Amino acid sequence: MWDAFSSMATYKQSDYEALRRRCVELSQAGWQQLAIAQAFGLTQPWVSRTLKKYRQQGVTALQEGKRTGAPTRLSVEQLNQLVSELHKGAEHHGFSGTVWTRPRVNEVVKRLFGVSYDPSQIGRILKKVGWTGAPERSTEATAESPPAGPSGYDSMARRAHTRTQKKPKMKVGLFYMSMSRRVIYYPY
Repeated sequence: MWDAFSSMATYKQSDYEALRRRCVELSQAGWQQLAIAQAFGLTQPWVSRTLKKYRQQGVTALQEGKRTGAPTRLSVEQLNQLVSELHKGAEHHGFSGTVWTRPRVNEVVKRLFGVSYDPSQIGRILKKVGWTGAPERSTEATAESPPAGPSGYDSMARRAHTRTQKKPKMKVGLFYMSMSRRVIYYPY
């Protein structure tokens, strides 16, 4: 029996318009949906949906449409205003301490613009406006600045580097066991 997901091909998003057109051509030539799906490494439900959209909407259903997603809730001017407010500091906005956290930034966005985001999305917004939260560093080292870590790494880069290193595996008899996850790997 043919497994729908074992032989699925991967295509770039731009290839799908041509695939949809070819599916319609083959269907009009008498091919069955399953045969079309197998020929291109697609699933039969995908081919079925494509043909149904074609029957309902015609040629326009085959064209690649730009995926717009949800409209932005903050305009460019509001994002610029948010950055200037963040530069004023957390204490200026009534928070204790100087650190901006996602919930704090969300609170400022709510107060200023009446828009509420999930705190997990605040990081995406801050990245969009280029906000790092750290003061700009000068290119010359000052007397007050701490020395850079080994090999010119700063502490943040060292932490990021150590997080991405793989943990060693310990050989236990015929198997390997990950030291961090307690997962046993069976050699084949």
